Amino acid sequence: MTASKIIGIDLGGTSIKFGILTLTGEVQDKWSIPTNILEDGKHIVPDIIQSINHRLNLYNLDKSEFLGIGMGTPGSVNISESTVKAAFNLNWADTQEVGKPISEGVGLPFILDNDANVAALGERWVGAGENNPDVVFITLGTGVGGGIIASGELVHGIAGAGGEIGHICVDPDGFECTCGNRGCLETVTSATGIVRLARKFAEEYEGDSTIKAAIDNGDEVTSKDIFFAAQEGDHFSLSVVDKFAYYLGFAGANLGSTLNPASIVIGGGVSAAGEFLREKVETYFNKYAFSTVRNSSKIKLAVLGNDAGIIGAASLALKFKGE
Repeated sequence: MTASKIIGIDLGGTSIKFGILTLTGEVQDKWSIPTNILEDGKHIVPDIIQSINHRLNLYNLDKSEFLGIGMGTPGSVNISESTVKAAFNLNWADTQEVGKPISEGVGLPFILDNDANVAALGERWVGAGENNPDVVFITLGTGVGGGIIASGELVHGIAGAGGEIGHICVDPDGFECTCGNRGCLETVTSATGIVRLARKFAEEYEGDSTIKAAIDNGDEVTSKDIFFAAQEGDHFSLSVVDKFAYYLGFAGANLGSTLNPASIVIGGGVSAAGEFLREKVETYFNKYAFSTVRNSSKIKLAVLGNDAGIIGAASLALKFKGE
């Protein structure tokens, strides 16, 4: 039987998402299970094996129909060894052997990569990237992640740190980052970053603003609140969003002038602000990008949502097609 399916796994600290896809990226089935991080995360790999085998048995799927399994995971990934370490939200501080037990437990070839990288692969393959070989993906969530695809291949770098877009420095005198540096993109364009910007702006702003008032009152303010207020015409929130867009557009312009991708795709929870955000980022991108880049690289919004991880992870398994 000719293999016509691939399996994608998106491993997260709260849930593990699975998908069965065709070789052209169509999701035929998807499901999820809770991530059990107890006892140093020792249950995670066995749970993955059990869940896949249960699903295949449930639908009477023959393993010969599948090329293999791809997975995206947090932490530091050794692709050749299929190991993960420093995935603290999984309770995996030390090196975890992942590939060998899953491959043996399911009976299929296995490959893994960093979760932000596989989300980039998903958007590049069947999402906003339109399967172009040169795409940059930036995901805006609790932090800022990313992935760079050049000539159809993920850029990993010598130590696996290629594509750490969240740690591009955009303000040397800016906020302190969890990485120990100052002014990283993540400090100002993550969900927490825009709130941090708003709190800083509120110290000097004297006009009327519901968001400014909420901050002064000690109320909880979220990135969603700030974007909503900005879209409603709140001048304080508009100034915060404009600064947010400046940082993202500035970083995007430097990425563009370095890589000249077909598109820079913005995804993650914060990107739910949609076209309102995209247009502002594009304005600053156009201001700072090299002229040829400005006229050829496009700023786009991600379209796959939560499915980007399983789709991109599954695409890793396409490498087994020629084996």
